[in-house]
Amino acid sequence: MPLPLYLLALAVFAMGTSEFMLAGLLPDLAADLGVSVGAAGLLGPAFAAGMALGAPLMAALARTWPARTSLLGLLLAFAAAHAAGAITTSLPLLCATRVAAALACAGFLAVALTTAATLVAPDRKGRALAVLLSGTTLATIAGVPAGAALGTLLGWRATFWAVAALCLPAAAGLLRGIPAAPAPHDSAPHDSAPHDTAEPALRTELAQLRRPRLLLVMALGALVNAATFAGFTFLAPVVTDTAELGRLWIPVALVLFGAGSLLGVTTAGRLADHRPRLLLAAGGPLLLAGWPALAVLAEEPAALLALVFVQGALSFALGTTLITRVLYEAAAAPTMAGSYATAALNVGAATGPLVAAPTLGSSAGPLGPLWASALLVLLALFAAVPLRGVLAPRHGGA
Repeated sequence: MPLPLYLLALAVFAMGTSEFMLAGLLPDLAADLGVSVGAAGLLGPAFAAGMALGAPLMAALARTWPARTSLLGLLLAFAAAHAAGAITTSLPLLCATRVAAALACAGFLAVALTTAATLVAPDRKGRALAVLLSGTTLATIAGVPAGAALGTLLGWRATFWAVAALCLPAAAGLLRGIPAAPAPHDSAPHDSAPHDTAEPALRTELAQLRRPRLLLVMALGALVNAATFAGFTFLAPVVTDTAELGRLWIPVALVLFGAGSLLGVTTAGRLADHRPRLLLAAGGPLLLAGWPALAVLAEEPAALLALVFVQGALSFALGTTLITRVLYEAAAAPTMAGSYATAALNVGAATGPLVAAPTLGSSAGPLGPLWASALLVLLALFAAVPLRGVLAPRHGGA
């Protein structure tokens, strides 16, 4: 894999830390701002909604800019939004900074996904995506738990400052590692279609969204990611209230989820290009069974921690596979494909906590989000089973 891919992953590490870190900060953040945990949990959907809406918008605006210019500008804007969030004193203002950060993150990830796919051969998009998303999974292993520990020791604002600072070495790496004016679509060999240096018109790329195959894999990816965020966002209360573990066990649970997600992304990187249907057929039912099992066994700390690892692995294996299929299905939209994948991920990330938050006030209490995750996976499987042929790779990796 080319070096620029790993530099992109470093920046995604900083952004992944931000996107997931609220799972470990919600109780303290809510108390500091004088709001409920459920209200503070809506910061996650606000960020994800900004990502979902911002991805196609920012990708469309940046499609004629050099990749390095786009990536650097968006990364620095992301850092500035976190610095602003660290000094705010109200939930609405913090929500506004999260939306601003989400727009920058959406644009960055959309450009990064498109760039990553063009840095490798056409039939290795899954592996390139796995390297890029390893930044997110490493964030859940190291960045998010470290952020939770930092928040416990110094307050949630310190974690926001740390994310802003983390963006600076990532920006320096991109400045040195990404060419000033790359020709990304010439960087990978093409095994079909004659070479054409002209990009399709924006209208042509947007028209790809009318294709049923593309819309299906986007919808399935959104549902699986919704299930992931429904359970993950409200994991802290399960650890402290249901399992009755101390607050310092929250970072431990996050590390285990992150370690599982890294295993899932790595597995998907090996199988998503050529055997996606096998991975989905095996992993889907296991993911569905895992969320109720986690809810039922959450009072047992050992079972809770083991299942957190398993669900992290299964969630990211399926999610990465489906998002890889989005890149294949959107191959005729070379500058917008990454934004379609980003939008699918973040429609799910926005929907999951919104579905899960009301369940905290139900009789299920902290376990409600886990049952919501199970329901979302069930919906995905119902949609996928009759249309499983659409998930098979077509000839030539398209």
